[in-house]
Amino acid sequence: MAVFVSSNQAKSPTLVRRIGLPLMTFYGIGTILGAGIYALIGKVAGSAGLLAPAAFLVAAIVAGVTALSYCQLVILFPKSAGEAYYAEQGFKSPWLSRVIGYLVILTGIVSAATLANGFFGYLLSFVQVPRLVGIPLVILIAGLIALWGIAESLWLAGAITLIEIAGLLIVILLGSDALTQLPAQWPSLLLPVDAMELTMLLSGAFVAFYAFIGFEDMVNVVEEVKEPSYTMPRAIILALVISTLLYLLVAFVAVLGLPLDELAASGAPLKDLLAVKYPNAGQGIALISLFAIINGLLTQVIMASRVLYGMANQGRAPIVFASISALTHTPWMATIAVIALLVFFALWLPLLILAKLTSFVILLIFTVINLALWRLSARGEVQLPLRLPCWPRFGAVLCLGLLAVQLFSIIG
Repeated sequence: MAVFVSSNQAKSPTLVRRIGLPLMTFYGIGTILGAGIYALIGKVAGSAGLLAPAAFLVAAIVAGVTALSYCQLVILFPKSAGEAYYAEQGFKSPWLSRVIGYLVILTGIVSAATLANGFFGYLLSFVQVPRLVGIPLVILIAGLIALWGIAESLWLAGAITLIEIAGLLIVILLGSDALTQLPAQWPSLLLPVDAMELTMLLSGAFVAFYAFIGFEDMVNVVEEVKEPSYTMPRAIILALVISTLLYLLVAFVAVLGLPLDELAASGAPLKDLLAVKYPNAGQGIALISLFAIINGLLTQVIMASRVLYGMANQGRAPIVFASISALTHTPWMATIAVIALLVFFALWLPLLILAKLTSFVILLIFTVINLALWRLSARGEVQLPLRLPCWPRFGAVLCLGLLAVQLFSIIG
């Protein structure tokens, strides 16, 4: 009997529901944390200056409003390739569904490429390896883990998430001396005083928004979640709240503990932050950062492959990508395709451009998803789990506003 068979054949293997609330929450936290703070805190500071904590807060608000729309949609439509399905239900457009689905896959691949570049920056703290070797190697490792099995992948991701959280708590604890400046400095960290600082804040928020990408990935493994209507919304909110609190504390420590020019230029910002006073701790954080970034990379590969699988199952992508391994119950063809594209993007574009591209595309997707929920509600086709009729429109406006700020800064 062949190990790999197509899901459209008789008695074909299927995805199985093995994920509960704790594991789903850790998956979300790991996706969010691995996708941002370890790799991008310096880049956010480079854009927003001392207003970096405020930039994270603005990004969290934009992400949080859209997260509530996702919570409702995942209850109404618990399917893989969630965004593509949500767009089709809201706009009744197969064409738009395909576009959104492929854009989601693109964000997963580009986001993972961002992380692969961040991984390489921390790897150089330990060993000098060519970029053409280090980046493809870490991508291959993440891909093999993703092919291993969903529960095994998520348990491993959950364990690494605990290491990630511990690393951030170490940064906060050892950098707590810098927080003594907070009472005197907080207005300059949170409140812009003129139009230039406001522009810096919003530009930083656009970059920081990348750090919150991850909660939307959670809906794409919903077909492997136990009691999805109970588990999914709780896991999304918990993951986002916990990640936001950690981000704010680390951002305060970072901008108060290291000169802004050094922070912005660093390829391993959290390591350099601690290395000033605690060289050994700096190396420890660099090691934790490697695990954190691999975790984020893994979750992005899982997400992108599930979206491609879901689209193939729904007739929106070539049926070959619906092939599931009879041995591991993972979408093997979709995973291999994602890994191949990921290597190309990771070697092609630098970290900051990758992060900005991801944020731009995700904000477009979030706008469409919010509007899809609003249209569903306006047509009276569904009864929303949360009775907040203006919420999705508000979410769309926030996403478009952040996009407009970035476009204005590019044109200007």
